[in-house]
Amino acid sequence: MSTFTIFLVLIVVVAFLLIVVIMVQNPKGGGLSSSFGGGGTQQLGGVKKTTDFLDKSTWTLATLLLVLILVSNIAIDRGSAGVESKAYDADAPSTQPLPAVPTTTDTTTATPEDSVAE
Repeated sequence: MSTFTIFLVLIVVVAFLLIVVIMVQNPKGGGLSSSFGGGGTQQLGGVKKTTDFLDKSTWTLATLLLVLILVSNIAIDRGSAGVESKAYDADAPSTQPLPAVPTTTDTTTATPEDSVAE
């Protein structure tokens, strides 16, 4: 298992946890926490520490997700070659010739009067 794969799995797990933490929070309208018993879960703790914990965990998970995404960029295996782009070829000539434009050898010109038969 490569390092990038490990980072990818961690990113997916943290993103899933972040979604769950955001969905559990109690917004003005109630949120999912009200569906599972509402304020009873917060009263069970006795204080409003649940909202503080959810707020801190949201910021922590969001920061962790951002850091994992940035660090995973370092773990990408780019190979030993310098430039692997197929659009850029160092051996190719710098300019390419333009395609030939077909020329017409017809010297007769049609006028509007010629096309109208009276």
